[in-house]
Amino acid sequence: MSETERWNEMVRVEHAQSDSMRKEDPPADSWSNFAQQFRADPRRTDDPLVNYLRQLVTPGQVVLDVGAGGGRLALPLALEAKKVIAVEPSPSMCRVLREAASEFDVTNVEVIESSWLDAQVPQADLALCCHVLYVIQDIEAFVRKLEQHAKRILVIVYQAPPQSQIYPLWEPIHSVPRSPLPSLPEFLEVLTQLGVEPDIHVVHTERNRDFESLEVAKEQLARRLYVTPNSPEMARLEALLPDVLEENNGGFSIKHSVNLEPRVVSWQPGA
Repeated sequence: MSETERWNEMVRVEHAQSDSMRKEDPPADSWSNFAQQFRADPRRTDDPLVNYLRQLVTPGQVVLDVGAGGGRLALPLALEAKKVIAVEPSPSMCRVLREAASEFDVTNVEVIESSWLDAQVPQADLALCCHVLYVIQDIEAFVRKLEQHAKRILVIVYQAPPQSQIYPLWEPIHSVPRSPLPSLPEFLEVLTQLGVEPDIHVVHTERNRDFESLEVAKEQLARRLYVTPNSPEMARLEALLPDVLEENNGGFSIKHSVNLEPRVVSWQPGA
């Protein structure tokens, strides 16, 4: 099995496990209930990732933001660039992005409501893809299209899957281990297969508290673990919480969890 095939298979297996655990069909737009959480002031100065990326953009550049979400990166970078083309398949995310652009008077962002492989986009100087790849099921086609449309690629990915902190809870609750999504190690192996030797930059961030309260922890963990109220799984989760959570700075986090920090993986196609 090649590295691209291994990546695609990891995504397929994780999705199949998630589907088997769901008690109801997922919504057509999975971000509809959370999109507002991705609204942010584009002129903020306390975001280490934004501050790092600002240094890489010059006023004459056209930037592609693939999987732009609510514009947390697209809008700040638009303040530095000639133009940002934001590609985003979620209608609710696109709505938040457009509203935030209007609210903060950022006028040089074009929103393309489409998946990346279906999107019709012009050539750009820089293509940015932040925390999108984990669920991509045709990784080679996705990466090759990035290379076809930009002179430089920046892929932002964690050193472990975003939900990896809760992977240890799966077996006590569901009696099976969690099938992991791919992340940085697998992506670097994919790039090796594709003949890419990237640069890697670690953006150091402060450890964020995961949950504001025990009740919020229970609610969010239940959702991520596909646990429904008044079920045997919920009873097991409630019994686990005192042992797996610890209080930090007024909030709660999962004991022994690794702080996820962004890795900026960059390369120039054909270099």
